[in-house]
Amino acid sequence: MRTKVFLGFVAPSVALMVLFIALPIASIVVQSLHVEHPRVLEEVETCSPFGGCTTELRVDTTATDSLREAEPLGRFAGLETYLNRNHLASAEIGAILRDNDGPADVVARIYDLPFYKALAFTLAYTFLVTPIAIVAGFFVALGVTGVTKGLRGPVIFMSLLPYIVTPLIGALIIYWMTGSDGIIGATLQVLFDDPGLHLRASPVLTWITLIVYGIWHMTPFAFVVFYAGLQTVPSDTLESAMIDGANRWEQIRYVVIPHLAPLVTFIALILLMDNFRVLEPIVSFQAEAHATSLSWAIYNDLYGQADQLFASAAATSVLTTIGVAVLLMPSLLRTWRSFRERGARS
Repeated sequence: MRTKVFLGFVAPSVALMVLFIALPIASIVVQSLHVEHPRVLEEVETCSPFGGCTTELRVDTTATDSLREAEPLGRFAGLETYLNRNHLASAEIGAILRDNDGPADVVARIYDLPFYKALAFTLAYTFLVTPIAIVAGFFVALGVTGVTKGLRGPVIFMSLLPYIVTPLIGALIIYWMTGSDGIIGATLQVLFDDPGLHLRASPVLTWITLIVYGIWHMTPFAFVVFYAGLQTVPSDTLESAMIDGANRWEQIRYVVIPHLAPLVTFIALILLMDNFRVLEPIVSFQAEAHATSLSWAIYNDLYGQADQLFASAAATSVLTTIGVAVLLMPSLLRTWRSFRERGARS
């Protein structure tokens, strides 16, 4: 392919990537290097005819607005936001390591820091929900394939329902069902004979509830991809395996799974990116006391404060982007190597 033809072919894609990916990321990086201007306060004396005079501090809106007009992005702070206590907490981590506490105490103290607490739940949620959803989706796809054609449509609809429902609505439904007066919560209280049992009463139960919800919500995506892939499994290969005496499990292990292996990488990439950005379940379950995520930290900086903390939200966004890139790098490198090997053989 000529260079001119190649450039004309990829130019629209490159332009869209620059416009919708590169420029937004660059703007967020720039914003993360600035902090909001503090409010300028002034003393105001108020006098009444009979009560004398009182002095109080008020915000000088004129001076505050002039600062914002002069520097719309805020005061340049460099990496200050990244290193403060709400993010990487470099000073706090250094102090913890210098105290020479036991490993358990070090982990507990680091977990108390906001960023590392959010990172811990984000990683736990991602690395538990992703593989379980992939395995569950694969077996659901196998089960649906074995259903008679008359029942296959309704079964597929029911299997896809958790993914069709809006995540926020689905999380709210589960939230109500797991309450003490909900069907799941009340049933668990009867089964364990514990009227005080509540799935949101402790960090462990809260984490388990959120992870189970994540598996319930993400399994349909893996199912629909695997189900489509199962339709492409060569029937001749399966028949040959049956003639050779392979049972159902051996057919799945030696024919179906190798055929669907590329789909596993695709599903894992999508689920890793989606699960690393977990937010809706935490908001819907009102689980902030026991579980927070990096996306929730961004949401809280923008909407959970009296003033919007754009620099803090931007810094967390950059760190989240770096985290997603680190998670995806092994799969991307493996895919790149396989393509290079195929190209060398051809």
